[in-house]
Amino acid sequence: MTTILIEDEAPAARRLAKLLTQLEPDIQILAQPDTITGAVGALRHNQPDLVFSDIRLADGLSFEAFRQVEVSCPIIFTTAYDEYAIRAFSVNSIDYLLKPIDPEKLAQSLVKFRQLRPTTLPESTTFQALMTRLMQQGEANRPVYRSRFLVSYRDQLTAVPIDDVAYFYSEQKITHLITAGGKLYPVAQTMDELETQLDPQRFFRANRQFMVSVGAIGTIFTHFNGKLKLDLRPATPHEVLVSREKATALKAWLNS
Repeated sequence: MTTILIEDEAPAARRLAKLLTQLEPDIQILAQPDTITGAVGALRHNQPDLVFSDIRLADGLSFEAFRQVEVSCPIIFTTAYDEYAIRAFSVNSIDYLLKPIDPEKLAQSLVKFRQLRPTTLPESTTFQALMTRLMQQGEANRPVYRSRFLVSYRDQLTAVPIDDVAYFYSEQKITHLITAGGKLYPVAQTMDELETQLDPQRFFRANRQFMVSVGAIGTIFTHFNGKLKLDLRPATPHEVLVSREKATALKAWLNS
């Protein structure tokens, strides 16, 4: 059996490849693209028996690759949170796996693949229509994050663009917004509320007290017990420590 693995997270790709070789020792992985462009090239130059594809890639939704290239083989989608597509996949004999991938469920998906006959696969036009519909659903379900904050200063109201925000910190039940220029404004949101309203690609919850933007992080110092200490710009009124448990997530976030 031959396959293509479309996955932009290297650890996830390695884990899936390892599980597949354990379950199917004779499997041949033809390509492991991690972008839409790479997936298009791999699909055009190979004819795999089966494709595994993450839904969200660094440069967009993988549906775009399948819209550009006609694929006749089955596809098993992997997803961490795109449950909006699950019913459509099932109806069209396309399987899905929630990440982190469970070995038993992967084995079940492979059994389902072997049981498929060519006549049970969706027609090309139907499949392409499905891809188009799912891509539209994906765009419609894309989270909308804050683009600005309306803050008060003395007797004035000011709209602060999200690009100007360096970090937020909480003290004595008051949340403060700090701009890149060093201005401080109180905001009504709690840190927990901010965590759901801010783009996780741009802001990281360092601890209970600080939510920092990627552009505000200067130097990162190693601390005792596996903790990290952040030197933010502008300077913070308190030391910013990241716990050992969150340190790994912070490194992955900065390296994404």
